[in-house]
Amino acid sequence: MKIVVTQTIPEKGLRVLREAFGAEAVLVTSQDGPIPRAKLLAAVRGADALLPMLTDRIDGAVLDAAGPGLRIVANNAVGFDNIDLTAARARGVAVSNTPDVLTETTADLAWTLLMAAARRIGEGERYLRAGQWTCWSPMQLLGMDIHGATLGVFGMGRIGQVMARRAAGFSMRVLYTDVNRLPEDAENALGVVFTDKAALLREADFLTVHCPLTPDTRHAFSDAEFAAMKRTAVFVNTSRGPVVDEAALARALRSGEIFAAGIDVFEKEPRVHPDLLDCENAVLIPHLGSASLETRACMAALAASNIVAVLRGGEPPNRVA
Repeated sequence: MKIVVTQTIPEKGLRVLREAFGAEAVLVTSQDGPIPRAKLLAAVRGADALLPMLTDRIDGAVLDAAGPGLRIVANNAVGFDNIDLTAARARGVAVSNTPDVLTETTADLAWTLLMAAARRIGEGERYLRAGQWTCWSPMQLLGMDIHGATLGVFGMGRIGQVMARRAAGFSMRVLYTDVNRLPEDAENALGVVFTDKAALLREADFLTVHCPLTPDTRHAFSDAEFAAMKRTAVFVNTSRGPVVDEAALARALRSGEIFAAGIDVFEKEPRVHPDLLDCENAVLIPHLGSASLETRACMAALAASNIVAVLRGGEPPNRVA
């Protein structure tokens, strides 16, 4: 038995694998950060299961390098756009993800970005640390109120719905758009109103993105979208980087087409568009959506449990292909 884990993960996940198959069956590659391609291809040879990260491209070449004994790729993420699902299906390899366990934590982070961008927290901290703050002033670093504003949710899946529930605590009106409209009773329970993308852009004071990356959502937010938003609007993305055209977002921030942005994910991670780095009104963080001790441990354990299920002849509880 050989299970390849492409980066160090919390002990909770490793314990699930080691208790099921023994410590000698679990190979954890010895680097932090994305595994080099050549090392990945070498490490997976003869593997029965892979537990990769969202930064690992798992394509046909990797699946073939593993060999015919490979039975599952258990992605340690809720997204799975890093995995060639067609290639996996063609080889009879199951693919799973880690949904639900990171929903609340990612929504916490999205709300953190929304508030920090609205109230200019990043700017204020840099201003203070630079020794520039000399006195209180009634016109200093004025931001946008959150309470009573309109929240626009682009993608009303698990995380989008949690964001809507949080918005109720701030007495916000919540609009949303999605390829699949919620049932009427679900809309009523959440207090949300379905609308189209144009109205969402036009009416939202805060627009938060929670959609998957698909051909239709790639660069779903570019020059035209930012031009259609309020000049006082705050834009937040914790979904996938390529959903946003970073150069266009930088132009919108620098020109004042929108007020501010909070961004956790980027088009070409870890690279960030240099124009975006120069925007004082952008709060930028390094993909921390699920980065809490408990959530990352639960993600690792869930990925591991998918592997255990398949290698014991069962069905993975979180199968996506």
